[in-house]
Amino acid sequence: MTDINYLAFAIPAFFLFVFVEYKFAQNRNRSDVFKYESSIANFSVGIAERLLNLFIAASFYQVYNWVYQNYALFDIPNKWYIWLLLLLTTDFVWYWYHRLGHEINFLWAAHIVHHQSEEFNLSAAARITTIQAVFRNVFWCALPLLGFHPNMIITILLVHGAYSFFTHTQLIGKIGWLEHVFITPSLHGVHHASDDKYLDKNYGDVFVFWDKIFGTFQSEEEAPKYGLTHPIKSYSFLWQHFHYYLEIREAYKRANTIKDKWNALFGSPALMNQNIRPELEKKYFQEKGHTSEIKFKGYLNFQFVLVVAILTFITMFFTSISNGTSIAITIFLLLTLINIGALLEQRKWIYYLECFRLILVFGYIFYEFNILEFLIIPVLLLIFLERAFSLSDLYLKYVLKHHNINS
Repeated sequence: MTDINYLAFAIPAFFLFVFVEYKFAQNRNRSDVFKYESSIANFSVGIAERLLNLFIAASFYQVYNWVYQNYALFDIPNKWYIWLLLLLTTDFVWYWYHRLGHEINFLWAAHIVHHQSEEFNLSAAARITTIQAVFRNVFWCALPLLGFHPNMIITILLVHGAYSFFTHTQLIGKIGWLEHVFITPSLHGVHHASDDKYLDKNYGDVFVFWDKIFGTFQSEEEAPKYGLTHPIKSYSFLWQHFHYYLEIREAYKRANTIKDKWNALFGSPALMNQNIRPELEKKYFQEKGHTSEIKFKGYLNFQFVLVVAILTFITMFFTSISNGTSIAITIFLLLTLINIGALLEQRKWIYYLECFRLILVFGYIFYEFNILEFLIIPVLLLIFLERAFSLSDLYLKYVLKHHNINS
């Protein structure tokens, strides 16, 4: 009997909520809430995290169980009031994980991706990387260490995560007295703002009193400007994930003292040399394309819908799919996400990525039918078609349809 992972239905539910928010924004003439390129970039980050977490999510529970079985400090019973205590404890742990994620460079490198979007909407909630998920679960180990049962932890983390999803919207204003108890969309919007008065505020996820206790609370006053204080200049899937690691490496290389090297890794992001990022962006040709002339949305949308459909399928039947097939699908989807980012950036080299992706698909099919030696046939066919019909020129003309293509 096939085991179905019903959490797969959260994927279409997520997109349904985003669509509802989008329609509300349209009805209110709020064209500033959604931007096509930014939303696709947000979704791409979230899809990669969901995909890679399929391989490691089970290990999180195993780690919790190992800590609980061997190192639990207390024997905490499963009582109704314990669930409230667990929720409070979970939010307290989150506060410090979140705050340190903003104050320590190597943790910020994983968390910065969540703050890159210059639009604040439900799609921005998807901007979680697998690296951030791993760091976060290290902090969650405090819960089984205290003596909370792993089953209770997993349940409360689902509730905790679901709540934080709905705080990523600017279509809900302040909601009265609840602003003094819970982190609301207004308060979390402050956290995503780049205005000086809003920086490093409102780290809580569910409850607001941790910020008030530890001096990091800020209510919304002026309308926030969302995103980073120094915005990145790329929609590239890879660049958004790894640019800050490159910045840390560069800062470490430039450091002349042990203290400076320490600060490059463990210091505050506020101490980072702000000239490094522009230099790296220039070095790696990272700058947003001429998005006003984009005409390739049909092809990009097709790829995006395909990725979402395959992700939903593999999530639903992950335990029934062979390891080889799961890995092959994962590589295909990650390459497609890179492809989508390259389309947003209008990169000429995307044609070669397309060819590589196509060859990998043929390679997997031929491997499954035990005829891998015939892979040379589609490779030679591609070479012949390129020579005979200049496929690369046709691709750039009819797929990208852009006159000023970045190299």
